[in-house]
Amino acid sequence: MVRSLQIGLIVFNVGIQAATSLACPFCDVVGRPLAARRDAASVVAVGEAVGAANESNGVIQQPFVIRSIVRGRDLHADQVVSGRVPGRVEGTTMLFGELNGEEGIRFEAVAADETLLGYIAAAPAIEAPQATRLRWFARFLEHPDRTIADDAFMEFGLAPYGDVVAAADALDGEKLRRWLDEPGIDQRRRGFYGLACGIVAARAGDSGHVAESNACLAVLERAIATPANDFRSGYDGLLGGLLVAKGETALEVMESLGLLADDTRAGDARHVLAALRFAHEFLADNVPQERIAAAAARLVSNPAVAADVVVDLARYAHWSSVAQVATLWNTLGRDDPLVRRSVAGYLMACPLATAKDHAANLAARERALWDAAVKAVGLPARKAD
Repeated sequence: MVRSLQIGLIVFNVGIQAATSLACPFCDVVGRPLAARRDAASVVAVGEAVGAANESNGVIQQPFVIRSIVRGRDLHADQVVSGRVPGRVEGTTMLFGELNGEEGIRFEAVAADETLLGYIAAAPAIEAPQATRLRWFARFLEHPDRTIADDAFMEFGLAPYGDVVAAADALDGEKLRRWLDEPGIDQRRRGFYGLACGIVAARAGDSGHVAESNACLAVLERAIATPANDFRSGYDGLLGGLLVAKGETALEVMESLGLLADDTRAGDARHVLAALRFAHEFLADNVPQERIAAAAARLVSNPAVAADVVVDLARYAHWSSVAQVATLWNTLGRDDPLVRRSVAGYLMACPLATAKDHAANLAARERALWDAAVKAVGLPARKAD
């Protein structure tokens, strides 16, 4: 029975675990960086648009004439090929070609001037050590060429957190502070820059550069404390950066700002949970995991995030909140079936006798609802003694 409950708990938590498995849980990065596309291609060439783009079945294709071949032997200069494009492209392009069975080589085209062509050609190979690669890409964050800036950000967003930390010596604290203060910065990048600022602050503090560390902390704390609407992008990354830089003390800052309460705004509460999940996975050496769990438990009665909090508490094996979790069945659970499902999962996974008693009482009073909640969670029902 214990084994089956453990397996069920894994299923119960799969959505939350997926959210923290990415390198940067605050970046929301999708796609393939240019270096990865280059290195995966069987043919790489510089081309030039020579005709109009045409759409067929939702795919836009455009003809290009080959001007030079970077890699591959299946093309020749002045040959015309068709490449997939997001929209009409003019002028020079970088063409990435991959073998596509009997159809031959399938090309994708990226509009590129000389600067971008040089960037793609010089980018370190994907087989190189990740931290080494990130040191190279760091100089291109917020590059004037938007394609280059987006690509460099993608490289960091997809990299393992440990490699980002290892490459922190290449991150410019002054630039990070300026970007966090700049209203016009792409808000989708704000979370990573907040995290990076915390990494730089921690590194500077450890190496005795107190002024640099304090400067990064000041910008982080100011950005976190600045009032904003409920949809502020990247706030979770700012909190994550604070946890990296200040460790356990960051939880006290979050509490002082009213971020760990039943009435914490929905958006802020979700950002807090994301930051705490990050800390639980990556910062165990600096922030006691029980303190992280206790901070999450402060939000267990917040209507906006109660169901997610209960799932997190089960994943953290934080069983001291069992009574408060059980109470949610008849409070917030009345209006939210997700809360009841989470409560059932928590009580079934909890090893304490108290949890078993709560589960038995809820099942006795509302058998159909209880069975439905347990079934939705995917956990086997406990057998009576």
